[in-house]
Amino acid sequence: MNDELILHHYDGSPFSEKVRLMLGFKGLAWRSVKVPVILPKPDVVALTGGYRKTPFVQVGADVYCDTALIARLLENRAPAPRLFPPHLPLAPVFAQWADSTMFWTAAPYTLQPAGAAHRFAGAPPEVVKAFVADRAAMTTGMTRQTVADATVNLRAQLGALEAQLEGGGPYLFGDVSIADFSVAHCVWFVASGGPVVGEILAGFPALQRWFAGMQAFGHGQPEKLGSAEALAIAAAASAAGRHAPCAVQAGLGFEAGEAVTVAAIDYARDAVAGTLVGLNANEAVIRRTDERAGTVHVHFPRHGFQVKKEAA
Repeated sequence: MNDELILHHYDGSPFSEKVRLMLGFKGLAWRSVKVPVILPKPDVVALTGGYRKTPFVQVGADVYCDTALIARLLENRAPAPRLFPPHLPLAPVFAQWADSTMFWTAAPYTLQPAGAAHRFAGAPPEVVKAFVADRAAMTTGMTRQTVADATVNLRAQLGALEAQLEGGGPYLFGDVSIADFSVAHCVWFVASGGPVVGEILAGFPALQRWFAGMQAFGHGQPEKLGSAEALAIAAAASAAGRHAPCAVQAGLGFEAGEAVTVAAIDYARDAVAGTLVGLNANEAVIRRTDERAGTVHVHFPRHGFQVKKEAA
C-alpha cells in the first residue's frame, strides 16, 4: 500500500515514543523502520535530504518531519479520537512548551552520570564516545542546563503538572489532547533513565497515574519494514507521480519553484535544500530528488523552522 504510515524511529528516542503513543491512541496500523541512533544514516538522508532529528514519518514519496507536523498528519488520517479538540485551543501551545522547555530540562537531568550509566550499560566505550560526539555536534551553540539547575527546574515543572492533574481531571486539560503526548514523552524519558533518575517521579502520585494511563494507549499495530523497502516504496510512488496535494500560498514572501533551504532553529540545524512546492501557515514543503528514493516531497512545520531563499 502506497498510503501506509511508515515511522522511521529507534527504541530509545523520546520523540519517537511520542509518535508511537499517538499511533496507539488512534489505533492505527503502521510500518516500523529502525534508523541508526547516530550518523552515518545514508537511507535517512536519501529520504529527508539531511534532516537529522528522529523520528519522521513517510507516506509513499512524502516525508513528514517533526512530531508537531506528524501529529497533524495523524489527525487528518484518523480524525477521531482527537489530538486537537477545538475546545482546547491552547493545547498545541502547551505542547510546544513541553517539546522544547520541558524536554531540554528533562534531557540534562536524565543524562546525568547515573542516567547515562544506566542507558549505556554494557555498551563498548567507543559506542558511548561516538554517541556523545554525535549529540554534541547536533547541539552546537546551545546553552544547556547543568544537572543541578535541571533538577530544580524539572521538580518545579513536575509539581505544576501534579497540581493541574489533581484538580483538572484525568488529563492535563480535562480531555486528552496533543499536550498530554508532548508531556508524556518527557516523563517517559525520565522514567527510562533508571532507578536513580526516575526517583524524582515518586513524589507525584497524580502524575504517575496519568502517565500509566498514557502508556495504556500502547503503540497501535506496528509491522517491521526494512529501510531498503521503504526507499523502494518512495521510488514507486515517485515514479507514479503520487504526492500529497500542496501549494504555495500567496502573500507569505515566497513563490512556487524557488530554491530554498529549511532548517530547525533550535538544534540539529542541518539545512535541507530543495525546490519550494508548498507553503502555508502550518507547513513548508520542498521537492528534492535522490537516485534511490526518487522525487520526494519533504514536509516541515513552520513553527521551529526557518525557510530561506537560496541561489538556484
